[in-house]
Amino acid sequence: MKAIFVLSMALILGGCAYSLDIPETSAEPKLMPRGATYSDLTSLPRPTGKIMVSVYDFRDQTGQYKPQPNSNFSTAVPQGGTSLLTTSLLDSNWFVPLEREGLQNLLTERKIIRAAQKKDSVVNNHGADLSSLNSANIVIEGGIVAYDSNIRTGGAGAKYLGIGASGQYRTDQVTVNLRAVDVRTGRVLISVTTSKTISSHEIGLGAFRFIDYKELLEVELGYSNNEPVNIAIMSAIDSAVIHLIVEGMERGMWSSREKDAMAHPVIAKYSQATTEIL
Repeated sequence: MKAIFVLSMALILGGCAYSLDIPETSAEPKLMPRGATYSDLTSLPRPTGKIMVSVYDFRDQTGQYKPQPNSNFSTAVPQGGTSLLTTSLLDSNWFVPLEREGLQNLLTERKIIRAAQKKDSVVNNHGADLSSLNSANIVIEGGIVAYDSNIRTGGAGAKYLGIGASGQYRTDQVTVNLRAVDVRTGRVLISVTTSKTISSHEIGLGAFRFIDYKELLEVELGYSNNEPVNIAIMSAIDSAVIHLIVEGMERGMWSSREKDAMAHPVIAKYSQATTEIL
């Protein structure tokens, strides 16, 4: 019976281990995955004309750090929010983002060109004329405004004669805010706040049993899956950009060149969204 028991446990745990999808460390780099909201962002109807926008800063305003024992100084969310927002604005095909985060570097490079032109030296890759920088119609402000941990937690497990299985889950939430500001008046035209949940779960199997005198069998097998925070933030930003476009269309601030754009499936979906009252 002892041999049969040991063999059965080995076969069960071996099968579970074989079914695990262990990622290869030698996998080649690839483009950053995007959430389902990305499909809505790229499916928007085309605008009458693209809008010049500038993004100076899109900071982490949560003040949250990763819990111990990871690090007391490691932030809970990525610090490259401006880059993520700029990518989302470009992917929407409604906006033309102007470089503002690295504006000083851009101005320095232009000074170098002008210095060469003053010495009657023609810059081969720019010619004799250097056009002025484009100005924005709208400034996009905002940031990552909240990160809430453990808004939902739970689990279940069972054990019989030292053999058992358990599972647990945790849900976090990240919130971002976007504001469209009129450059001419400084008026805040639209303010949109969106949230995205971040899911994590863990499943474990184990056995702890004496199979004979002074012979102890102890086996553990586990699996966990954590949704990347950067993908969740990117999805929240994508959703905020779509809401920004839809609300601007409803207020007549900008329009689409396609007929019956408001009946477009993506526009109709987001125009019907409502704020949940807790």
